[in-house]
Amino acid sequence: MPLLKIQTNVVLVADVGKSLVAEASRAVAALLGKPERYVMVTLETEATMAFAGDTSPLAYLEMKSVGLFQGSTTALSKALCELMKTKLGVPADRIYIEFADAKGAMWGWNGGTF
Repeated sequence: MPLLKIQTNVVLVADVGKSLVAEASRAVAALLGKPERYVMVTLETEATMAFAGDTSPLAYLEMKSVGLFQGSTTALSKALCELMKTKLGVPADRIYIEFADAKGAMWGWNGGTF
């Protein structure tokens, strides 16, 4: 049920992208206290993007989950920004993260909903 979408203008080789999504999946599961088998991570690289009119490395993330509490977003932001800095070379001040708490009935999976 947790979904992390990562969009960046950074160019990555395939192995770095695979490593990033795997590490992000583990981090999201641990930080939310949810089984990793439900975590989905998507990565879009080489996107045409600008932040403050500047096309230097940047990232936009969307973190959605059933039961995503406001009290957990600060720790998530810190961990995800650190991961983007480590794996993509994007400084924290060039990252936006949108957090969304999804209602279980509005999140489909396996022919049903949560």
